[in-house]
Amino acid sequence: MKGMSQSLNFGKSVGDNGWGMFLKMLEYKLMFLGKQFLKIDKWFPSSKTCSKCGNIKEELKLSERSYKCECCGIEIDRDYNAALNIKNIGKAMLKY
Repeated sequence: MKGMSQSLNFGKSVGDNGWGMFLKMLEYKLMFLGKQFLKIDKWFPSSKTCSKCGNIKEELKLSERSYKCECCGIEIDRDYNAALNIKNIGKAMLKY
């Protein structure tokens, strides 16, 4: 996909199409297995939200690799914190 987007001057549209096709195939496979496909808003502040207390940090630079909550004091890897938040929002979506 990357080579095609560069050589044919399609740029971002080919890359987005490849991602969209992947998501459709994943959704189909999950449905086939009796599982549910959940999509979380891409603007959900998963890295800025504390996975323990839910406090949202207003500013978090990309260079900051760990997350420290000002409210509860938890210090955790930024990516792991985001993964926990995505898992928690997915669980909440399944309850409704």
